[in-house]
Amino acid sequence: MRADRPPIATHLLTKDYGSGRGIFDLDLVIDRGEVFGFLGPNGAGKTTTIRQLMGLVRPSRGSAEIFGLDCQRDSVEVKRHIGYLPGELPQYGGWKGTEVVAYLAGLRGNVDPGEVRRIAERFDLDLGRTYREYSHGNKQKLALVVAFMHRPELLILDEPTSGLDPLNQHQFHELVDGAIARGASVFLSSHVLSEVEQLCDRAGIVREGRLVALAPLAELRAAKEREVEIRFASAPPIERIRALDGVTVLESTGPRVRCRVRGSIAPLVTVLRDAEVVDLVTHEPTLEQAFLSFYSA
Repeated sequence: MRADRPPIATHLLTKDYGSGRGIFDLDLVIDRGEVFGFLGPNGAGKTTTIRQLMGLVRPSRGSAEIFGLDCQRDSVEVKRHIGYLPGELPQYGGWKGTEVVAYLAGLRGNVDPGEVRRIAERFDLDLGRTYREYSHGNKQKLALVVAFMHRPELLILDEPTSGLDPLNQHQFHELVDGAIARGASVFLSSHVLSEVEQLCDRAGIVREGRLVALAPLAELRAAKEREVEIRFASAPPIERIRALDGVTVLESTGPRVRCRVRGSIAPLVTVLRDAEVVDLVTHEPTLEQAFLSFYSA
């Protein structure tokens, strides 16, 4: 491992399964200490990318490196530096949680049993039960224990909060914060915009196998559009609404106004303070709409 090389670097990374499926010409560099969100709908190429980073799938062309190590040629050494949570969890049948952890810790080495215990307690996970007894959520918790237990320098997490309730999602967020505080980097695949907004410094979106957007989250938040529907008790202050920067009136019918707001909603709220509002509904954009509205600006 080279200390001067980024945690992840890809150059024209491609896996072509035919019929437009796979990932194509991916150029991406992840910085040290960064939480990077890798986003897109199911089938966009997120998991294919991750499997290439883990050396589980051989690229059709291009390259991928982890800390300067080639993900194919140096795949064994690469895995020493990674905490990995796959999108499709392995099956351990009748093994107890303790046996799964002991087996994987034995393969990896340098795992502190106290760290395993602390993570399991954080998620209220009973490691004494067999794997087949676990719910989907508990299987996900065990996968998180395995990914974090050796305090890795890089975490590669494919849909890490799948099956977790809000309380355990919060515990996961705290685990990520702790990893970043000790200098780790995180590559997070997700299709949940709210999760990415909470955790990530920067994000990219893949669509149909290609990286179509890449931006710091601060820029994305500032540019995000949402639709707002407002119903007034009397005539709406339509001209004041039209005059606002970042607000586009889509429809105005009687006491009802539908508009698109780009960026902060605060100026619109200020105008509405002087009006008698009966109802107000906001529609958050989908993940893809948020990114595409940012890049079409």
